[in-house]
Amino acid sequence: MTGADPNLADSSSQGPQLIYAKFETELQVRPDDIDMYQHVHSSRYMDYVLAARFDQMERCYKMPMADFQKQGYGWFMATAQMNFKRPLGLGDRFIVRTWIERFTLIGVKVQFQIIRTLDNKLSCDGWFDYVMVSMETSRAVRLPADIKAKYEI
Repeated sequence: MTGADPNLADSSSQGPQLIYAKFETELQVRPDDIDMYQHVHSSRYMDYVLAARFDQMERCYKMPMADFQKQGYGWFMATAQMNFKRPLGLGDRFIVRTWIERFTLIGVKVQFQIIRTLDNKLSCDGWFDYVMVSMETSRAVRLPADIKAKYEI
């Protein structure tokens, strides 16, 4: 891990790689998602993943974003990697599949795929690094054990 901050690494990452559950949310391209080239604007793919994560946090992990806020926490995106494969067009239905790849002391790395349902083709994939922050200070905080346990499924 040359150049990496050892304080950000999770000690559990030293052992065998864990595999976490994958969850899916189905969405549809709306007219306001379309750009001047008649396909979904690149920025909307990030919105799709965020919408899916909000859905999955509540439906699958049983801890919606409101629960984090009640405890004084929020999630900031630290890094994003998006690989565009095929465009989505107006009215296309698609699945956003996400899963936690790994935990750090202060957050998670979430992998995603966006798959067009018509032909089951990959439209976009990538990952996001999210950091848990105190809403009071806007500074990173250690991921509490009880929250990590809810998301380790």
